[in-house]
Amino acid sequence: MPFVNIKTPEAALNRAQKEEIVHRVTDMLVEYFTEAARPHTMVLIEEVKDGGYGRADEIFIMPDAYRAKDGG
Repeated sequence: MPFVNIKTPEAALNRAQKEEIVHRVTDMLVEYFTEAARPHTMVLIEEVKDGGYGRADEIFIMPDAYRAKDGG
């Protein structure tokens, strides 16, 4: 069973974007493992809360300008 775990900042993606990622990643894996893998493919998108990770020695907080707009 192919399994992909994607971590993104909380609110970086809207529902439609997450659905597109799930479909595109699944399609990509099917290209490698054949269509038989589709019903067994798991794509997990985990949202990391603000302050839950760091970059360049600083705790990262998602700027409002980069937060997903409700698109679905």
